[in-house]
Amino acid sequence: MTKTFLSIFLGCALCQSVYCQDFNDFFTNRTLRADYLFTGNKKNQHIVLDELKYMDIWAGRRSHLNEFPLEGNGRITMKDKATGEVIYVTSFSSLFQEWLGEPEAETLSRGYENTFLMPFPRKEAVITVDLFNARHEVAASFTHVVNPEDILIRNAVGKDVVPHKYILKNGTCEDCIDVAIMAEGYTEDEMEKFYADAQKACNAIFNHSPFKENIEKFNVVAVATPSIDSGVNIPREKLWKRTAVSSHFDTFYSDRYLTSSSVNDIHDLLAGIPYEHIIILANTDTYGGGGIFNSFTLTTAHHSMFEPVVVHEFGHSFGGLADEYAYTDAPSPLYPYDVEPWEQNITTLVDFKSKWEDILPADVKVPTEVSDESSASCTHLGVYQGAGYSLKGIYRPSPDCRMRTNEAPAFCPVCQRSLQRLIDFYIK
Repeated sequence: MTKTFLSIFLGCALCQSVYCQDFNDFFTNRTLRADYLFTGNKKNQHIVLDELKYMDIWAGRRSHLNEFPLEGNGRITMKDKATGEVIYVTSFSSLFQEWLGEPEAETLSRGYENTFLMPFPRKEAVITVDLFNARHEVAASFTHVVNPEDILIRNAVGKDVVPHKYILKNGTCEDCIDVAIMAEGYTEDEMEKFYADAQKACNAIFNHSPFKENIEKFNVVAVATPSIDSGVNIPREKLWKRTAVSSHFDTFYSDRYLTSSSVNDIHDLLAGIPYEHIIILANTDTYGGGGIFNSFTLTTAHHSMFEPVVVHEFGHSFGGLADEYAYTDAPSPLYPYDVEPWEQNITTLVDFKSKWEDILPADVKVPTEVSDESSASCTHLGVYQGAGYSLKGIYRPSPDCRMRTNEAPAFCPVCQRSLQRLIDFYIK
């Protein structure tokens, strides 16, 4: 295990004692589902609790409970109330925090649903939710106590569990990472088409390294969540449908940004099915998608670029990878030039040692020029300017990558390493 691995990943640990926390010491084999609302505007943000629910199985990790592998734009910390010991921590990003970078957030306040799954505590626990701004400073914090005997924590599972079938099954929830693929904009009569699309998405992801080398560590379940109407919402065309999770294009007025604000509905529909990570397939040939770290991937299923897009978006939602493409010379509000991004595949050079400096060939110049020979390469490791939406001041590891273009055949070596570390973190 390299020093870099320790500093980037285990260095995030909140507990450095030699004591190895056992899952059963603090948790039962249940899921605590916490629904929060993130509200506010660019100046002031708030977090409020909406509702607590439970499910009678825990599909998440059972080791590294008091550590997190990536910083994210937010963090949840659970402490045992009696001792103050950190017993679980996780990180995330949110659509709300992305919206804060939009001009609209300067004059308007909004609220966004956010749902998180945690292991169910045996005793009273204190949960703190923190949101960070682009400078990695705490912008909002909320703390509440969870009493496992609280009679108002209701079962998240309704009368019937949504029909589903496994398209990849390699073991139990304890042994594997569980991914759910949901139908969006498919009617009851279109579910065979959905199952075929879900298989196609699964194949696309596991044709890419490092997923294909770790396929035995994953379960993938296709969940046939029905919609009343076929297709999805395209506001710019004044096209509105009645769909399972009310997804729509034109998020933040960007044509191809496909997301859903109905996060509670997403998790309600998955209740009773073991899952950790979510992919939502939209029944449309309109180009677009979106992926949010530890939240969900949502992508069109019938565009010609469906396969590379679903892999790219899963790189966001599962892997916490940043976009490596760029639009403008101006800095992105998400990535100040004087702050090192938490995503492992981009850098501002403020703290390059925490990124891929350890595997950079000694003869490579920083920054690195893209040559005619390497312009389409995913393997020529360097420090190439143009990433994180900015043409200047932010750098990527290779000329091309699955996180940069749809034409790239693979993730670059840095993205692959980051994804492998996450898989190891969840499983080992």
